[in-house]
Amino acid sequence: MRSALLAPAPDQTAIPVHFVDTASTSARLADLGAEAEAWAAANGFDGAAGRLLIVPGEGLTARAVLFGVREPARPGFAAGELARKLPAGIYRFELEETAQTDAALAFALGSYRFTRYLRDDERPGPRLMVDAGVDLDALGIVLDGVGLARDLINTPANDLGPAELAETARDLFALHGGTTRVIEGEALLAEGFPMVHAVGRASDRAPRLVDAQWGDEEHPKVTLVGKGVVFDTGGLDIKPASAMTLMKKDMGGAANVLGLAAMIMAAHLPVRLRVIVPAVENAISGAAFRPGDVLPSRKGLSVEIGNTDAEGRLVLADALALADAESPELLIDMATLTGAARVALGPELPPLFTDDETFAAHLASCAETVDDPVWRLPLWRPYERYLESRVADINHINTSGAGFAGSITAALFLARFVENAGTWAHLDIYGWTPSDRPGHPTGGEAQAIRALFALLRDRYGEA
Repeated sequence: MRSALLAPAPDQTAIPVHFVDTASTSARLADLGAEAEAWAAANGFDGAAGRLLIVPGEGLTARAVLFGVREPARPGFAAGELARKLPAGIYRFELEETAQTDAALAFALGSYRFTRYLRDDERPGPRLMVDAGVDLDALGIVLDGVGLARDLINTPANDLGPAELAETARDLFALHGGTTRVIEGEALLAEGFPMVHAVGRASDRAPRLVDAQWGDEEHPKVTLVGKGVVFDTGGLDIKPASAMTLMKKDMGGAANVLGLAAMIMAAHLPVRLRVIVPAVENAISGAAFRPGDVLPSRKGLSVEIGNTDAEGRLVLADALALADAESPELLIDMATLTGAARVALGPELPPLFTDDETFAAHLASCAETVDDPVWRLPLWRPYERYLESRVADINHINTSGAGFAGSITAALFLARFVENAGTWAHLDIYGWTPSDRPGHPTGGEAQAIRALFALLRDRYGEA
């Protein structure tokens, strides 16, 4: 995505793009002259949002572009649509510096394509030349993090198993001078991760616990935990085929925390960063864990299994217990956890759960500023009764609430494994864009990590 953006050049060959609405279109066309006015009239262009007009110049060249948006001075993510609509060429946005930075980010994000498995993909696309005041290095840090998350989610499980996910984390942290420890297979039992082992033991690809660290030990501890279920069959409570189609994305939480980690390390934020990823495949075999099983956990709580298709919260629970033990200042987990979150808020708006009012308000502000939305849902403690078990300390799913509040009860289950962190936040992401939107091509998606990165920069400053 970085390649979609070009540094300013001394010549003025880039085609200008003017953002307009229905009120400003006439004046802009008048500036371009009578021929442009006639061309717009012939094409029925009135500046309505989403409409594009390429004004021809001499020969077959384009003289200018008009694109309809709701707010011409600050088009924001609407500019991302141009990465898909413009023909190949070099363009520049006629915007003020701050607005141009936001629009350039949207354009670059919209230019993303996952091409790993395409035999021939040499089609040129549009490129954007930015003004000198646009910080391409800062944009590149965000684009690289988002690109990493998207690439990981888009990669199918045959090429991204627990081993490959662990190796991605190892390579990322090594690149920035960090360290990574991976606990694999039966060693998970010896080192106190029984639920990670139980979920992953049915696969012929051994489960793993990835524990990566970077930064100065004296800096504030920020720990990210990501669900790394590389494929989810549902286990013995097997999913129907239609529900299994996108299950390569069930490691979207891990992909997103690794993308956020890449941003943090590239920006040299003054934090001691730790990333923990339980990397497993929820498969089916004679070794699979079963509904009704009672599993031990790292924290010491016994957990009754209500449904093997709710495996993500089990592996997260062991990982959160590990993270919480060192009392990080900030502990954030991300997971493609519940269908209930999608029913409540849809695919574009991940719910946030936290008891920290200040953190929630700060993240909401950052999310609005960078156009990376989240929506807070309550950790409604009375619903803890839905997690009661007659045979264990806790049931891991809502077995008595008639299917109510599934995302909330999942968050409440995770909350039982966190008690020492200064702030804990859980994000129940979707990790996927179902259909093209401006700046968001169909496929794997980074959700909330740009907002979290903005919060971390605000909170801890630059190194």
